[in-house]
Amino acid sequence: MEYVEVKFIGISGENAGIMTALMCELGFESFTEESGGMFSAYIPLDSFDIMKVANFLEENAAKYSFGYKVEKIAQQNWNAAWESAYHPVRIGKCFIRAPFHEPDPSAAMDLVIEPKMSFGTAHHETTRLMIQALLECDLNGLSVLDMGTGTGVLGIVAAKLGAGPVVEIDNDEWSFLNAKENTIRNNEPGIVVIHGDSADIPAGRYGFILANINRNVLLRNIPLYHTYLDDGGFLLISGFYEDDLGVINEITESLGMKQIQADTLDHWAAVRFKKC
Repeated sequence: MEYVEVKFIGISGENAGIMTALMCELGFESFTEESGGMFSAYIPLDSFDIMKVANFLEENAAKYSFGYKVEKIAQQNWNAAWESAYHPVRIGKCFIRAPFHEPDPSAAMDLVIEPKMSFGTAHHETTRLMIQALLECDLNGLSVLDMGTGTGVLGIVAAKLGAGPVVEIDNDEWSFLNAKENTIRNNEPGIVVIHGDSADIPAGRYGFILANINRNVLLRNIPLYHTYLDDGGFLLISGFYEDDLGVINEITESLGMKQIQADTLDHWAAVRFKKC
């Protein structure tokens, strides 16, 4: 399969985050970050609408202060481009790497995540915030539901921290298959991975629900997540900017939930709530 790469040049970290969200809406499936204000987005050639993307780039280049370059890359070049730009990530005691990276013997938690086209490589601020928050929680023995799991990395971290059972759900087939592969790759075959959405959540209650999605999906589904939480259970969410905390809090407060933790990174936010 051939891909189209849009390389952003001289873009700030904050604006790269904005572009990531907007490019997802155009059908771009994967992203890489490089040093020096470089950031790339990738889309399969057969999904690429040249006029729509060209108009989008022209409209936003001046607004968000970036240059750009668009080119078609072949399958073999795609693999090389991805691997050259994909670096391992350390978050506290957790070391997250691809299969082509060497392990870090000093890491207490060594995770191998094959990213493919799924979101959740720990390079994005929201994934980093979610993992850092999980590492600060006592998950031992808690049942966990991970909505919009992507690569499955959050559910895998939760399982490594003693959570169980763990259920991961994603409505994208590629992400569903990728998450299944990563659970096996990290010796967590007990994680249940479901291809579906909020209508496919297994019946029961969960001690901890994770959702790193986007603002609009969260606003729509937080009340549903609340119904699936144990009394005293926790909801940890990200995928939105810190400026959106007010509207997020309006919904959680209306449900009687208490905010107990909020962290930000480059204007992105992750917040943990307790069901009282």
